Amino acid sequence: MPIPITRRGALQLAGAGLLPAALAARAQSGWPSKPVTLVVPFPAGGGTDAFARPLAAQFAKLTGKTLVIDNRGGAGGTLGASVAAKLHADGYGLFMGAVHHAIAPSMYPKLDYDLEKDFVPLALLANVPQVVVVNPKRVEANDLKSFLALVKRNPARYNYASAGAGTSHHLAGELFKQQTGTFITHIPYRGAGPALADLIAGNVDVMFDGLGSSAAHIKGGRIKPLMVSGGKRNPSLPDVPCAAEVGLPDYTVTTWYGLWAPKGTPADVQAQIVQAFQRTAAADEIKTVWASNGAEFGTLTPAQFGSFVSAEIKRWAAVVQASGAKLE
Repeated sequence: MPIPITRRGALQLAGAGLLPAALAARAQSGWPSKPVTLVVPFPAGGGTDAFARPLAAQFAKLTGKTLVIDNRGGAGGTLGASVAAKLHADGYGLFMGAVHHAIAPSMYPKLDYDLEKDFVPLALLANVPQVVVVNPKRVEANDLKSFLALVKRNPARYNYASAGAGTSHHLAGELFKQQTGTFITHIPYRGAGPALADLIAGNVDVMFDGLGSSAAHIKGGRIKPLMVSGGKRNPSLPDVPCAAEVGLPDYTVTTWYGLWAPKGTPADVQAQIVQAFQRTAAADEIKTVWASNGAEFGTLTPAQFGSFVSAEIKRWAAVVQASGAKLE
């Protein structure tokens, strides 16, 4: 508990020129003392929301303060990131980015922010395998093998939706095409939510989506999963084969979500934010939601998360270069 500053003590501090620093330290020690805004750089209903909103509800229970979700979609998540980079660095404006933001530097030549220079990495909030899903009324395939046969018999007939050019959905599709020797037309949307809605409605054929946003629709029978990425099956979809099982051992795409603060956020506030989100993640309600979405909560320290992001930026730069992917 901070030591109270008496009137006499305040006058002494003021005379010494120390009062502003003392008051700032006192204010910081009580984080959060008011609602916190979390910029989510995608429209409501997408994969980021599937994790952000449960976190917000549990955060409010634990801290007594509201975590306000501010959806700022557009340009593959870069518009929201640009907004977040300009927030006050006081701990009351945070950013929930995703793997898309590790791809963006290779896709957008004139970003007005730098993920590694304008933000402070705090936590890896969720790591989710991607899943290849189809609209069952448009695609008459029950497994990946039959789907590939359809695509190869009908070049350029099928299309896939993404959350926007340069997002992980887009690059996952390009990587899939490279590894399977197929062609599927890319249709970008302004976020995973609208893309998924059009897939469910039957306006597009395929989507390479994070399991977090697709899981409920898969279980409801509205879309059909053909495989999950990586080398093992996901517990939330035990009957769906993984990429390694169907002959794609190098298809290891995951959708991850992370938490950042604007550069300049005081170190003690950063520590309190990390602690608050760790407590939030430890709640049974959050564990249940993560498990149902096939996700794992990250255990990386802030420094480790920063190193992870740097490695992802390099990894996706190589995929962009190999695929020739461009903004559309």
